[in-house]
Amino acid sequence: MKKRSIKFLIIAGITAGSLVSCTKKLNIVPTNDVTSATVYSTPTGYKEAFAKVYGAFALTGNTGPSGNGDIQGIDEGTSDFFRLLWCAQELPTDEAVVGWGDPGLPDFHNMSWSASNLFLKGIYYRAMYQITLANDFIRQSSDANLSKRGISGTDADKIRQYAAEARFLRAYQYAVLMDLFGNPPFVTDADALGASLPKQITRKDLFAYIETELKAIDGSLAAPKTNEYGRADKAAEWALLARIYLNAEVYTGTARYTDAITYSKKVIDAGYTLINDYTKLMRADNNLNTNEFILTINYDGLYTQSYGGATFMTHAPVGGSMPASQFGIGGGWAGVRTTKAFVALFPGGASSSDNRAQFYTDGQSLEINDISTFTDGYAISKFKDVKMDGSAPQSLDYADMDLPIFRLAEQYLIYAEAVTRGGTGGDMPTAVSYINKLRTRAYSNTAAGNVTSITTDMLLDERGRELYWEGFRRTDLIRYKKFVEDSYLWPYKGGVKTGAGTDAFRTLYPLPTSDVAANPNLKQNSGY
Repeated sequence: MKKRSIKFLIIAGITAGSLVSCTKKLNIVPTNDVTSATVYSTPTGYKEAFAKVYGAFALTGNTGPSGNGDIQGIDEGTSDFFRLLWCAQELPTDEAVVGWGDPGLPDFHNMSWSASNLFLKGIYYRAMYQITLANDFIRQSSDANLSKRGISGTDADKIRQYAAEARFLRAYQYAVLMDLFGNPPFVTDADALGASLPKQITRKDLFAYIETELKAIDGSLAAPKTNEYGRADKAAEWALLARIYLNAEVYTGTARYTDAITYSKKVIDAGYTLINDYTKLMRADNNLNTNEFILTINYDGLYTQSYGGATFMTHAPVGGSMPASQFGIGGGWAGVRTTKAFVALFPGGASSSDNRAQFYTDGQSLEINDISTFTDGYAISKFKDVKMDGSAPQSLDYADMDLPIFRLAEQYLIYAEAVTRGGTGGDMPTAVSYINKLRTRAYSNTAAGNVTSITTDMLLDERGRELYWEGFRRTDLIRYKKFVEDSYLWPYKGGVKTGAGTDAFRTLYPLPTSDVAANPNLKQNSGY
């Protein structure tokens, strides 16, 4: 069993029951059978409610607008946060295709999604649900409420730190909405419950809010590497700032590369180091990778059982003649693979000396003639629910593997790209050295793959090689103007076998039709 206390907090949060659920009109009002006066009457109650704010990342249920546990048309396993984010970030790109024909799923690679797409509706409501949980916890953790409930001293101080972490998690979810949808509804703990439907916020204003909020909580978060595994600290805050600063020009029209350098360097200097073996990053006991992982979504094969998250990542890429036992699972789902354009990012393709090229090729063809055929396209073997020593996990049906939200490698890549794009406060020799740290590990801890110079285009490829299938690719291709454009093509981009450019408005996803219809404050994104 994994020994980390946040997991047991999450289990306690489950037993505490559902604190909030979204209403049909998404007016972000908690509807409680168990009243807040009961839940938040003791420090223990606060701790259990706090666990639910984190637990919503790994657990499913209570995400839909009706509050019945699911988005209509999507099963509960699909409603997992990471699985939905993965579909939105990976399936429209060169990194992934999926053979399943669930309504709305093929639309991603074809770039033909509509405002009624069930999976987009799912990630939208999932993010809003997690914001709702955070808002309620922050609201209940005010000094006035703590005083009213007789909570003081060390207990009150702990709850204030919990509230700061809840603010971080809310900012993270708003960053997801900013990236995917641009202009979502906006509600914080300062809004009166049920007073009105949420107002819409512009992408630029949301960026400013996230930036301000993250900086405001800096003094209240734990120092880097001092919090419980799976909980946010200052390094997670800095990592999120570095990430949004790298994409600031897309979000606001103004580049912020100097700030990206500043905050990525703060993370880099906080004491994190790369683990020695890239192939051991995504394993059943990767909770041991605390030198590299900054913040994770924690999964446990016994206590966070669903068909989303890590279970999806270990089961969906396995099928055909692939031996399921090598992946620590009872059987594969024969769903997701990659395209030859992504394989070509590695020198030598699937046979590359770069050990990040984790492809399964036996029985698989490089060419994709039929997306619905699992053996068309190389499989990805990066995610395995076996321990680093090769031993079995707790369950063959549900994964123990954790999924990183932030890890050190991304910060090296942010620093390097920001330097190449003209940000100040960094330097090119340091940027090259950071890239060579990644490449040294990739080439079996030798200098065989080291480089003497870097360019922005090279770094896009390097981000693909290092971060693939971790939820970055759509955002990266948009930043590089290679997502909808015809300057970079991959098989079946835009629904064309050889690839084709598509409409520029598809750099943003549409707000769900159901929410736009229910909330007159919302204006649909252009083109939908």
